[in-house]
Amino acid sequence: MTAPAAPRGPAPYAAPVHRLTVLHDAHCPLCVHLRHWLQRQRQLVPLDLVPAGSAEAWRRFPELDHAATLREITVIGDLGQVYRETSAWIVCLWALASYRARAHWLTTPAGRPFARGTVLAAARYRSAVLPPCAPGARACHAPPGGPWGPR
Repeated sequence: MTAPAAPRGPAPYAAPVHRLTVLHDAHCPLCVHLRHWLQRQRQLVPLDLVPAGSAEAWRRFPELDHAATLREITVIGDLGQVYRETSAWIVCLWALASYRARAHWLTTPAGRPFARGTVLAAARYRSAVLPPCAPGARACHAPPGGPWGPR
């Protein structure tokens, strides 16, 4: 009798995700707005919102490429999973009570292009329309007013 074959690829995580850390650009008005939006949502999985490149981010994740976290949204699971770009947005939605079903749909062949397009549109908007806050600014606030303004 032969021994069973060893599994291929990385081993699956032994437990589900219990907490997520979202690294966001605290000097980007769009990112700040989305941080506030995430904070207002009912979370099924707690989200720790930490400024990318901050001392806190470095303390929590010394091995991470912190320059990259300022260019793209990065989410880290409590077991060390790292999600970037489209996957990061999907996992953020998955953590929210009102958006979990939508997050599952966004991982399907039909939903994935929509998710990717949304992330690319946000990146274009961020880089072309909303200039970053002045270097050294203490805080950066989302544009006021309208349905997208802070509540």
